[in-house]
Amino acid sequence: MTDPIDALILDLVEWVARGERSYAEVMEAWRTSCPRLPVWEDAIDRGLITRRQADGRALVVITQSGLALLARSRHSPGPGASGTARPA
Repeated sequence: MTDPIDALILDLVEWVARGERSYAEVMEAWRTSCPRLPVWEDAIDRGLITRRQADGRALVVITQSGLALLARSRHSPGPGASGTARPA
C-alpha cells in the first residue's frame, strides 16, 4: 500500500476487524462525499471488507484479504518507525 489513502483504509479495516459492525454504523462513521477520500469504496473494491446479511441485519465484516492486510501491516514498520511497538 503506497497511496495516501491507504492509511485510512487500514484504519477502517482494523476498526471493522475489532467487532461486528452494522452497515448503518459503518456508513455513519466512514461514508464521505469527498471524491478524494473514497475509503469505504476502495476497501470494498479491494475486497478487504464486505457486506452480508445475518438475522435480517446488514453487517460489514472483514474478509480473508482484509485479515491478510492486517497481518502484513503488523510485520512491516511504517516510515520513521523506531522498531518499538506502538502502545495499544
